[in-house]
Amino acid sequence: MTELRQTKASPWPFVGMAGMACAFFLYAASGLLVPWWAVVLLLAVWVLLLVVACAWWTPHPRRVPGVAVFAVVLWFAVVSVVAAQAR
Repeated sequence: MTELRQTKASPWPFVGMAGMACAFFLYAASGLLVPWWAVVLLLAVWVLLLVVACAWWTPHPRRVPGVAVFAVVLWFAVVSVVAAQAR
């Protein structure tokens, strides 16, 4: 009979996905600050980052929070640049 080993689940992917959920609200509410086309592009980028976070869930669990941090930093940079040009 095969013996199964239990390992502890890392909390980092859960932290990262919570961060991605927070970033989603920033991305979705960007319509208040930037034109509609920028919101569409931001949401497309967020979906790509979510795919990366899901892909790294098991092989690289400590990288998932970094994806969420990158998502927030990217959102801030894009919104700052686009909002400044829209003025």
